[in-house]
Order: sequence, then structure tokens, then C-alpha cells
Amino acid sequence: MITKKLQEAINGQIAVELWSANLYLSMSFYFEKEGYSGFSAWMKRQSQEETEHACAMAHYLIKRGGEATVDKIDVVPSGWGTPLEVFEHSYKHECHISKLIDDLVSAASAEKDNATQDFLWSFVREQVEEEATAQGIIDKIKKAGDAGIFFIDSQLGQRK
Repeated sequence: MITKKLQEAINGQIAVELWSANLYLSMSFYFEKEGYSGFSAWMKRQSQEETEHACAMAHYLIKRGGEATVDKIDVVPSGWGTPLEVFEHSYKHECHISKLIDDLVSAASAEKDNATQDFLWSFVREQVEEEATAQGIIDKIKKAGDAGIFFIDSQLGQRK
């Protein structure tokens, strides 16, 4: 059985994951409008992944005898800048999510809930990858410059 405190904390993270899904969907729509179909597809897949995270957390709560809820999801930004600026925003957002996940692990530790700690460690590992991926894309965009941006757009469009 999961504690009420952890249930509330994980439900809070579910809302954050769904907000993140909307954030990346907004970025996808922006890229599509701007003619970057590869970046758009990459962000759309990122949005789907965030929704999958929320669902995994909900499933975990239910498995542990808790109740999963979907709280109010705030509006996300809709105006973006250059591809570089969008991915820099994405990187900063992933760093923020990493901090929130770390806080959840700490809360599970304080509650002496080893099962929840174990469950959350997969998200800790995921965040390491998310930050590295976003930073890698930023580095490629900077190196490619204006001339190579459509090559990178094409590469990211191949994401499965």
C-alpha cells in the first residue's frame, strides 16, 4: 500500500508529465508551421513519451492500492523562436523534470518505500538520457549553423 503523501506526490508528477506532453505538442505544432517536419515529428514523439510516463505512474499507483488522478493542466506556451531556442527551452525543461523526479525519490526514501524508490529510479535514468539527448541536439544545431539546419531536421524526423 502506498502512503497518502507519496500518492499525492506522484499524482502531482502525473500532472507535470501531462503538461510536458502538451509543451512538446505545442513545440511540434510550431515546428510544423515553420516547415521543420523532422523537428515536428521528433517533438510529437516526445509528447507521446511524456504521456506514457504519466500512464506508467498512474498504473503504478493503482497497483500499489492508490488512486491515480488527472489534475488541472495549465496552458503551455505557444510562441517559440529559432530551432536552437526551442531545443534550449526543451533542455531547461528536462533539467527541471530531473529535479522533480529526484525530489520524488527523496520523498519515497523518507517514507521508507523501497518499491516506489525502485520504480522511480527508471525515471532517474530516463532523465539522464533526456538531458543528454537535448544537449546533443543543441550542440548539433550550433555546429550545423543555418546551412545545416535542414539536415538535422531530416535526421530527427527519423525518430521511432
